[in-house]
Amino acid sequence: MSDVLYSKDGTPLLAFGTRFYAETKGAPASRPAVSKQLEKQDDKVTVGGETLVAWGPNNDFPTRANELIRSVGVLNTGLKFIRNFTLGQGIFPCRVTGYDDQGNEQLQVLDDPKIVNFCQGRMVRRYLEKAARDYFKFGKADVQMIPNEAGTEMVGLSTINTMYSRYTEAKSGIIEKCIVSGRWPDTPPEGEFESYDLLDEYDPFFDLESRRLTGKIRGKSFVYSIRDSWSNNDYYSEPIWFAAYLAGWVEVARLVPAFLKKAFKNQITWKWHVQIPYAFWERKFPSAEYRDIAARQKAIEEYMDKVEENLCGTDNADKPIFTFFEINPQNGKAEEQWIITALDNKYKENDKLITSAAANSEILFSLMLNPNVLGAGMPGGTYSGNQGGSNIREAFLVNIANCWLDRQNLLDPLELFLQFNGVKDVQLRFRNTILTTLDTGAGTTKKLS
Repeated sequence: MSDVLYSKDGTPLLAFGTRFYAETKGAPASRPAVSKQLEKQDDKVTVGGETLVAWGPNNDFPTRANELIRSVGVLNTGLKFIRNFTLGQGIFPCRVTGYDDQGNEQLQVLDDPKIVNFCQGRMVRRYLEKAARDYFKFGKADVQMIPNEAGTEMVGLSTINTMYSRYTEAKSGIIEKCIVSGRWPDTPPEGEFESYDLLDEYDPFFDLESRRLTGKIRGKSFVYSIRDSWSNNDYYSEPIWFAAYLAGWVEVARLVPAFLKKAFKNQITWKWHVQIPYAFWERKFPSAEYRDIAARQKAIEEYMDKVEENLCGTDNADKPIFTFFEINPQNGKAEEQWIITALDNKYKENDKLITSAAANSEILFSLMLNPNVLGAGMPGGTYSGNQGGSNIREAFLVNIANCWLDRQNLLDPLELFLQFNGVKDVQLRFRNTILTTLDTGAGTTKKLS
C-alpha cells in the first residue's frame, strides 16, 4: 500500500510505495488562498456562562503549533536559542544614576539582600524560563500574580501554561477573564476549569491598586498577560515564526526529512539490467527434468539469486561473470546472448538537502537569527555567508540588542510585583556573557543590559 503526503488543501504531493515514489508536478490553474488553519478566528466558545474567543478556528492553535514546532528541528532549536539569549545569565536589581557620553546607562547595583534573593531565586528563574517559552512559541504568556490571604502584598508568581488558557470576549474594549483548563481545545465541563481576572493591559498596576483599595484582592489571584503586539491581534498574538509557516517554509522543512527517510528506505537501487533470452531457460532448465512447475520455478529462482550475488556486493567488486551464446550459421547473429548493462541511478538526494537548507535559513530569518550563529550557513549559493568567528560574534550582539523590548515585556510582571510590595525606584537588568576574541586576553566578557 502506498504512503501519500498531502498538502493542506488535500492535494497529493508525494507518494511512496515499496518500489516507487511519485510526486505532483505543474501548477494549479489559479493560486489557492493562503492557509487559515492557524490564524486567529472569531469563533466563540461558552464556558461557565462566559463567552470566550476561540484561539484558532478549532480553538486548537497552541496544540497544533506545539506539534509543528516539535516536528521541525530548526524551528524548535531556533526558538530555544532565542529564549536562552534573551534571558542571558539572569537579572539583577539596580538604580540608574545617570548616562555616560555615549548614552549608556550608569548603574548602581543594589545590595538589599531581600531584593537580590528575590531576583536570583528559583521562583523568578522558573517564571522567566516558562514565560519566555510561551511568549516565543505562541506569541503570548500568562502570569499568575498571587497575593497573600489578606491581599496586602504579592507572595507568588507563576506562569500558567498558555496552551491551556483562553480569554473571554471583551466588554467595552476590556478583556476581563482568563479561563484555564487542561481540557482545551475541547470545551471543559463544569468543575474542570478555573477563571481568573485579567489585569488591564493599559495600566496593570493602577488596576491592581484599585482592586486593593476596594477590597477586591483578598482570596484571589490575577493574570498578567504578556503579548507581542506585532500581529495587531487583540486577543491572541501570532508568534514570530508564523510568517515562515504561512509562506510554506516550515512545511517544507518538515516534509524534506520525511521524504528522504522514505526515499532511503524504498528507493530503487538497481545497479544492473540483465537481459536474458527466453530460449535460455528451456535449455538450462528443461521442463521434462522437473516433476512440476513449482519445482522448476524454485530452481530458476535459486539460479537467479546466484547471478545477483555475483553481480552485487562489495565482495564481488570487479568480479567477472561468464555467459555463453551461439552464432547462427545462416545469418551470423548471436543467439541466446545475455546482455548486462550498468544502470545510472537518477536519484539525487543532494537536491533535496539544498531545499532543506534553504527552508532552514528562511525559518531562521523569520526568527531574526543569522543562520551562521547556529552553524546553519551554506558554503555557496543564495544563502551563503561568512561563518568566521567575527561574523558569529557580531550576529550574537545584534540579537542581544534586538531583544530589549522582549526583555522589558518579561520584566513588567516582576516590576509590578516589587512595586505592589512597596519597593520603589528599582530597575531590573539582565546580565550577558559576550564572546570576545583571544587578543583581548579573555574568551568571554560580562555585560549588563
